[in-house]
Amino acid sequence: MDQWGTSAIVGIGETVPVRTSAHSEAQLAWQASRSAIADAGLRPDDIDALVPVSAGVHPDELAAALGIGEYRFAASRSTAGGGSVGGMELAHLAIASGMATTVLVYFAYRGSRPGGPYGVHALDPVKSAIEMPVGWYGQPVYFASMASRYGHLHGLDDEALGGVAGAARQWAATTDTALQQTPLDLDAYRASPMIAAPLRRPDCSLITDGAGAYVVTGLRRARDAPHPPVVVAGAGLGSLPATTLTSYFTQYPELPRTPARCSGPLVFERAGLKPADIDVVEVYDCFSISTILQLEDLGFCEPGEGAVLAASGALAPGGSRPVNTGGGHLAHSFLPGMTHVLEGVRQMRRDRGVGQVPDAETCLVGGLGIPDHAAAILTADR
Repeated sequence: MDQWGTSAIVGIGETVPVRTSAHSEAQLAWQASRSAIADAGLRPDDIDALVPVSAGVHPDELAAALGIGEYRFAASRSTAGGGSVGGMELAHLAIASGMATTVLVYFAYRGSRPGGPYGVHALDPVKSAIEMPVGWYGQPVYFASMASRYGHLHGLDDEALGGVAGAARQWAATTDTALQQTPLDLDAYRASPMIAAPLRRPDCSLITDGAGAYVVTGLRRARDAPHPPVVVAGAGLGSLPATTLTSYFTQYPELPRTPARCSGPLVFERAGLKPADIDVVEVYDCFSISTILQLEDLGFCEPGEGAVLAASGALAPGGSRPVNTGGGHLAHSFLPGMTHVLEGVRQMRRDRGVGQVPDAETCLVGGLGIPDHAAAILTADR
């Protein structure tokens, strides 16, 4: 039933990312979804399945607002970054099984809401009672501990972290909608404020309000769409065993390894490809260290070599391993995981203008959801 390589993304849409939006999540989801459906050359009543990323906007509310008629399938897959990428797996399986023909995957996000994008952690009784009183709280602190552990194991310096952040700025400069296009050389990186050692401000993702969506259908039908179809060659989600969002940052014995080491082998097997076959990588970069870790865990380099790769300039325009070619979460926008999906589609369509990776035909997209990680391999229609 899997039949990987028989479905494709035919339409994408997004709202222009902003620091703070006056629109609700429902309004943002409607705008992005309407754009994605139009980009696919379809009408709302062509959609017969919906995959929401997280529970922000319920499918029946969006369907009614868009004018979608009867739909036959609705489900979600993981949260945030994992859900944005993992939605491809659900969409493909719904189509391959005959449950649906055309699937809308959508995500609306308000990072500017009170408490910030990760205020949900404060609702956890363990964190609020034990960790927060001693200052162990907040994503920068959590990922700083991962960076420190990585440095202890392998070595980590400004050249590596600054290499990730600087490459993101260079790619953002090629992207009209990117929110942070100010050039960042190593001196500027070192002069930036320290947030949680060793992470500086450029190592931390932006805070954004916005929405994104994409439409998946069967490959044969996709070939009649206005844009070249982007084939879903493989997609899947992996989860670290016996680990939760609460326990990962404080109790996981193999920190700083990520669940990308679970999803990566699965997706490469489904696509029949290997890391050396991938032309473009779009991975969830909530912090610079998460890019380095995922490159290793997905098999693009050995443990300890991700920092060396980042410091070499390989991730930047013209480098040997182009990563997060729209600027990612560090420089484009923070629409968890969806930012990377949309950029991956554009690269496979080869319509990124000056930001296009020459002759790119394969793209891996990774979304981190702790303790989940979803990955997908997109290819041109070859």
